[in-house]
Amino acid sequence: MDTCVLVSALRTPNGASNFLMKAALGGLVRALVSVPLVLEYEAVLTRPELLSATGFSQDDAVTIVKAFCKHGQGVHLTTRIRPQLSDPADEFVLETAVHGQANAIVSFNLKHFNPAANRFGIEVITPRAALERIVK
Repeated sequence: MDTCVLVSALRTPNGASNFLMKAALGGLVRALVSVPLVLEYEAVLTRPELLSATGFSQDDAVTIVKAFCKHGQGVHLTTRIRPQLSDPADEFVLETAVHGQANAIVSFNLKHFNPAANRFGIEVITPRAALERIVK
């Protein structure tokens, strides 16, 4: 799950990203986490401007990241596949997906991840598309 999905989940409580985050924390979907990805999640979710916009405290944001660590499937990154993408922060998402043998990367940035994800046989889908798959 791309960091932008978690940001959207915090900013839009009734959106697809929020429902998807809850589904991941509830075990309905397999969320993959790795050390670099978790550090990225924490760095972004604790930014003052995001906390101000959402009304969450830094402790709230860290609690969400810890929940992903607890309920997600840990992935050990054995080899680097970088660089593959134009945004270095997205590399953590791609590497976690590749090493965790993900079916899909959930992101709003489909163009950022394609065609690199496709080279590894990983589909890139929006949170709404992911949610629709869960509901079916």
